[in-house]
Order: sequence, then structure tokens, then C-alpha cells
Amino acid sequence: MKIAFVVSEVEDIIKTGGLADVAKALPLALQAMGHEVCIIMPGYQTVLASQAPLENIATTSTHSAFKLFKTNLQDIPVYLVGHAYFDRNDLYAENNVAYNDNGQRFAFFSHSVTEVLQAVDFIPDIIHCNDWHTALTPFFVKQHTIAAHSAHMPGLFANTKTILTIHNAAFQGIFRVNEIAELNPFHHAVLLDHLGEINMLKVGIHYADKITSVSPTYAQELLTDLGSHGLHLALQNRSLDLQGILNGCDYTQWNPETDKHIPAHFSIDNMTGKDACKKALQTEFNLPKISDVPVFGMVCRLTQQKGFGYIMPILSQLMQHNIQIVIVGTGEPSVCQQLHDFTQIHPDKFAFLEGFKPELAHLVEAGSDFFLMPSEFEPCGLNQMYSLAYGTLPIIREVGGLKDTVIGIDTNALEATGFSFDKPSPKALLVCIRRAILLYLEQPDTYRLMQERAMRTKFTWDKAAEEFAHLYEIALK
Repeated sequence: MKIAFVVSEVEDIIKTGGLADVAKALPLALQAMGHEVCIIMPGYQTVLASQAPLENIATTSTHSAFKLFKTNLQDIPVYLVGHAYFDRNDLYAENNVAYNDNGQRFAFFSHSVTEVLQAVDFIPDIIHCNDWHTALTPFFVKQHTIAAHSAHMPGLFANTKTILTIHNAAFQGIFRVNEIAELNPFHHAVLLDHLGEINMLKVGIHYADKITSVSPTYAQELLTDLGSHGLHLALQNRSLDLQGILNGCDYTQWNPETDKHIPAHFSIDNMTGKDACKKALQTEFNLPKISDVPVFGMVCRLTQQKGFGYIMPILSQLMQHNIQIVIVGTGEPSVCQQLHDFTQIHPDKFAFLEGFKPELAHLVEAGSDFFLMPSEFEPCGLNQMYSLAYGTLPIIREVGGLKDTVIGIDTNALEATGFSFDKPSPKALLVCIRRAILLYLEQPDTYRLMQERAMRTKFTWDKAAEEFAHLYEIALK
């Protein structure tokens, strides 16, 4: 099949979060299966400045002028849509404030996709869109086909099917429709919510031929009011076309036997390197180098979604135990300030770094004994997969992809790979963490068996790509 992957960021080109990981790994896995793949993304100024050499592709746009450039992700062509909309310091926001014209910026990008594909002579079987930034693309593809039919012309995309993957339904792209020039000719066709607002993700749900989420459990949660952030009715109407496909993990980057970011390598058969990583982690964060003290790591965005509403109320109680906690991340200023304050109160037990460095993320995964992911909701999650690979037992709330990838010891002791809780409360998290502490201190053999089980658990992009390819074939039929 010919597949065009439309996305707002791609790892190795530009990245702000897990979406970029998917946008690299999935196209590569699809290409490895023998499919012909291209990627289309915005030409952000930092990307155009950093990607060399860039090929400049001549194109004439019928709706608004843009420049088209080409780079490569390994052997996959990546087409960059250049426009003043993307001549910004960042992708979506600056200083935690979203650009006020994001609706127009990404509507323009979505509208450009059909023209990009014509300019590079790539008429795909599948256009695979991702999140609200590209969710208008299925709408514009349909409108392009309608216009061709009305003009008694062959529709270039008449046989093309569109797929929309929802990575996080909390972000929907809601804007005043009169602020989006791209939609002026289509007011009769576009779906509007109350007061003249357009919900881009909802439009994508309506017009895409198939819809996927990033884990099976999240697909079920999306059919509920709470789990869908209000999109449940739109998704219930398309429930037969909704499928959860679990993200994979890039084990070329996250492998304790080869990881270039950690001070010592280790494996299931020889875990001594993990002890060295633990000491290096304690040294990096100025914590006492005590080998038999359990270390709890966390690397994430500092938001309520990631469970800080459960964590903050119990930190003082956790500090009564002989443990160490290391947290790395950026996010809500109020959460950051509380964590900074806590570091001052408990410097021998608690460490916080406001920021993000890839090498530190790898060190936290390798050097911790447990990894905290008590999320309010988690469409898929990747860090729990990394943690499993490094024998760092995850502590998760049973939601979304976390439930699909981690087996809690109280759920199935014989197959357990971590610790889990269900109730959304600080007390439930506290009980779960104390359960982990007790097992670590009093049942070291059980802890070691859980580590081995965790490290044998694999979630590959090959499997995910096979599921997507099967879905594409169903859509084409």
C-alpha cells in the first residue's frame, strides 16, 4: 500500500512528546513490511534551519501560497510545509501560552495535504492522520473528491481512505470558526458546536473512514463521557469503526544492554550494571548512595493528568519511609514550586530537576527500583514500557495503556510485572507504594522474579504495524 502519514512532529526531526515517537517508529515499521510511506508535517523554522540538505520542491497552491521542502527520516521522504504560520520559536505555544492562531495554522496545514501529495505525485491508498492538529485532513480530502465529482473530473483521492489516530482526547482543537479562513468556503459542510465553535478532533471523528486509539483500553474509555472528555457521543456513533491498537516501544533506544546514556549495561542474566546505574543516579541527584534503599523514579510532564493530584498529598507520609524519590520534568508552575520546596525540606530523600534531558530520562529508568505512573488517564504511555525493559517495576493506575501493559501483583501474582491501583485517590496510591516497599524489603526473591518477568515483556512496533496494515486493508475494502 501507499501510505501518507500526516503529523505535527516526528522524532529525530522535532519533538515535544510521545506523538513524535509514534510518528517515527510506526512509518519505519510499515516501510519495513514493504509498504511505500511518506510523512507530511509542518515546516517549522527550527526544522528548516536544522535539516540539511533540504530539497526545495516547486508547488503552486490554489488556496494559499506555501513552500514545500523535502528531507528524510532514514529512507522515508518527509515533506515539510513551509509558511509564515510556522516561523515561530516553538510548535504550539510559548511560555505555556498557546499561539492564538493555532486553529488557522493547523487548518491551513491540513488543507495543504492534498496539494502536497499532488505536487510530489504520491496518491496514497491511506492517509493516516494524528490528533487534532491534522484532524481536518479527512474533511478536506472528502471535499476535494466532492469538488472533482461536481466538475466531472476524475477524483485523485476518490479511492483514498483516511485513518485518524487519537493519541489524547483531552486536546481537541476547539476554535471560533470565523477565525479560520481555510473553512470560509465550507461553512455549509463543516460541523459546528454551539456558538460557532469548531472542534477539529470531532470533525475528524466524523469524516475519517477509520478511527484508532493508542491502546485497546483507551478505545473503550473513549466511549464514556469521562474517558472521552465529552466526545463520547461522536465516538459512540462511530464505535464500529473505532479500534484500539497498542503503541510499540523502540527497543533500539531503550535497551539496558546497549543504552549509550547509562554508565553500565545489564541484562536479565547479569543485573550488576543496574546497581551501578542506581549509584550513578543517586550521585547525580546528590542523594546518599545506599544500595538497599528503594528508589522511586518519575519522568513526565508535571500535570494533573500524570497523577500529581494523588502524589502531592502523600509526599509527607512517604518521607516517613526509608526511601528515595527522583522526579524529572517540566509543567505546571504550581506543581514545580511544590516539588522544589519539598527538595529543600527532604534533601536526603527527595530530588527534583525541573527540565528534561534524554540522558537523565535513561538514567532514571535504569537506576530506579520502581517507576511512578499514577496517571488520572493515560491513552497509552511509553515510560512504563521503558521501565519494564530496565527491570524498574512500574507503579501504575489501571487506566488506558497502563492497564494493557502492566500486570499488577494483586491482579495476578504469578504473572505480575508491577504494582497497580484503581481508585482515583491519594490513599489508594499510598497503599500501592507501601505494598511495593514491603515487597522490595521483605521479599527480594519475588522482586527479582518480577524484574525478570518485566524485562521479558515486549511491545514491538512490528506487531502494531501489522495491526494497522490489517485495518488499512479493511478500510480499503
